[in-house]
Amino acid sequence: MNRRNILDIAAITTLAFVLPTSSVMSQKGSMKEQLAGTWTLVSATTKLPDGSPAWGTNPKGLLILTENGYFSSQIVRSDLPKFKSENRAQGTPEENKAVVEGSSSTFGTYTVDETKKTYTLKFEGSSFPNRVGTEQTRAFTIAGDELKIANPSTSVGGSSELVYKRAR
Repeated sequence: MNRRNILDIAAITTLAFVLPTSSVMSQKGSMKEQLAGTWTLVSATTKLPDGSPAWGTNPKGLLILTENGYFSSQIVRSDLPKFKSENRAQGTPEENKAVVEGSSSTFGTYTVDETKKTYTLKFEGSSFPNRVGTEQTRAFTIAGDELKIANPSTSVGGSSELVYKRAR
């Protein structure tokens, strides 16, 4: 074996040990540092009063949590009807009802309780106006690129678990 091959093998072996630990290293830091980022919705257990899934069978969503304490969250049903008029200000009562019931958008600030592994949202704006000016605390866990959030009080009643994947 020549010297070049030995160096190549040494480099590959080193990478085999370093790359897996770099993924683990990204999990280090405070809970807030781990939570900060952009997350895409994978699933939600939110139910309507009739027991059907609030966000349909294939919900879409995005959660952005900034390092300096701001958040923005959107969840929508993937099967929302398109407006016939091509103008959202001219939706029919049925179209408007479907959008109100099938979407949620909120933004504001958040703080993290490192000890309790919770974060508290302070709603500054919401498509459900009753949220504005209120606060809500949610437990969360992060495992790799997966974020699970327990929502104790959804805007349609009841509680829910939201699962997100870190956007890359």
